[in-house]
Amino acid sequence: MNRNTRFLIVGLGLIGGAYARRLTAMGYAVDALDIDPDAIEYALQEGIICQGAEYSDELVGRADFIVFGLYPTAMVEWLQAHQSALRPGALITDVSGVKTGVVDEVQSFLRQDVEFIGSHPMAGRELTGVRNSDERVFRGANFIITPTERNTQAAIDAVHQLAEILGFGRISQLSLREHDEMVGFLSQLTHVIAISLMNCKDNTHLAAYTGDSFRDLTRIARINEKLWSELFLLNKDVLAQEIDGFIQELARVRDRIQNNDQEGLRALMVNSTHRRAFFDKKN
Repeated sequence: MNRNTRFLIVGLGLIGGAYARRLTAMGYAVDALDIDPDAIEYALQEGIICQGAEYSDELVGRADFIVFGLYPTAMVEWLQAHQSALRPGALITDVSGVKTGVVDEVQSFLRQDVEFIGSHPMAGRELTGVRNSDERVFRGANFIITPTERNTQAAIDAVHQLAEILGFGRISQLSLREHDEMVGFLSQLTHVIAISLMNCKDNTHLAAYTGDSFRDLTRIARINEKLWSELFLLNKDVLAQEIDGFIQELARVRDRIQNNDQEGLRALMVNSTHRRAFFDKKN
């Protein structure tokens, strides 16, 4: 990858828009495709992209590096429909939160003269759309690359370089399964908990009384239901196991409360405090 590398963002939403903003700011030529004409018009007016359209064989055919900001199933369908327009030698990556059943499917049908390698920026906001995109969310954040045996070292290096350009602080490599297990716990389960907290009580009347703890725990409950329902179902086996584990831990806390087991409660709290301190130190 060099200064002449031309990028194409397919799906100019919150994350795709942030990629475009950062890459343009760093001097790269960036085009975009999006089914929303308002998103393209805004990006052009703001100078976020060079050219944009709902679809264009020309823009697809001249892209060296394509980043998909689409939902996983939409990305698979797009590539099945339009891979003939890809330039030979093009490198493709994504931003989606599930890899097993997505990356391997794409690699199974994709042309042999182009390469797809999965990646996942662990950053975002509780908003949607290119208008709300902000490349600063990448600063110091984590970035995961998910290569398979079908990927070349050159592709791995290029995506690593992309993450550095975007400003990520820690760049890791995981297998598809390892990624989905990690994200199932760290991201999807936490969203399940936030959703459940907001749904377990009619808490609209509590807004005048709540403190920071409830706000912090439910910040991510403002959620894109179309995207996250798809992610949950694509990773359902892993996520179901994580939910079961969390239910067991909740039951352990409940039992110690019911049994007036103050020492047992304190032990759980001491352990959680210790683990959080370790987490804070590492981050």
